[in-house]
Amino acid sequence: MIIRLGCELIFEAPAPTPMLLLLSTHPSRAASHVRPDRLCVEPDVRRDDFVDRFGNYCTRVVAPAGRVRFWNDTLVEDSGEPDPVRPDAVQHAVEDLPPDVLPYLLASRYCEVDCLSDVAWDLFENSPTGWGRVRAVCDWVHDNVRFGYAYARPTKTAHDVYTERAGVCRDFTHLAITFCRCMNIPARYATGYLGDIGVPTSDAPMDFSAWFEAFLGGQWHTFDARFNVPRIGRVLMAHGRDAVDAALTTSFGPITLTQFKVWTDEVAVS
Repeated sequence: MIIRLGCELIFEAPAPTPMLLLLSTHPSRAASHVRPDRLCVEPDVRRDDFVDRFGNYCTRVVAPAGRVRFWNDTLVEDSGEPDPVRPDAVQHAVEDLPPDVLPYLLASRYCEVDCLSDVAWDLFENSPTGWGRVRAVCDWVHDNVRFGYAYARPTKTAHDVYTERAGVCRDFTHLAITFCRCMNIPARYATGYLGDIGVPTSDAPMDFSAWFEAFLGGQWHTFDARFNVPRIGRVLMAHGRDAVDAALTTSFGPITLTQFKVWTDEVAVS
């Protein structure tokens, strides 16, 4: 299938403000593009494009004082298949993990492994190892955390989510990641596009989505504690230890978001 996806973000800055943007699709999706993926900036300013240490495609600009608009609109080819399910994917002993995977066992800004370790072992010690344990984590988070945009705040951590039992998709993701790491399963944060393809259409405005990947059986696998079912048309933009590493916009000074649009739609092919 072909998916049209893109976004438009408009900011007002009181003064020139450096910004870091992760608004392009992840380099791993480059071969699937039917139309080039190019982030546009208005007004035209100097930009530096680079790939960060997590493999994410980044754009650095200095937003001028006043109105600045970031947007893109592209087409990608997708298999049309739901997220793969691999029930036989095994959990690795920590001593057997590749060195580059080890950081995804450790605590990070939003994932307090040390604070939730006892909780995780109480909840999941008797669950099957490997895929079954990650599924048990997703089931628990999905069943025990209430979704709502009113519960969002930028400082909310996994421990906060466990205590408050409410949040948005990134909060579901942070808690699931933390539980996995507590159980010695490497897990990393992921964010990107996820439209209403193959599911009933939602009345809520389209937004970016957050999910996570767990390292099992020698590779990374997609899991989604918020929706908790395999989905079609997931398009990765960025991943990292948590939302700090995959923040889609970061400003280094005061700036106000005044307009925000995201679109992800299947394109009819004749």
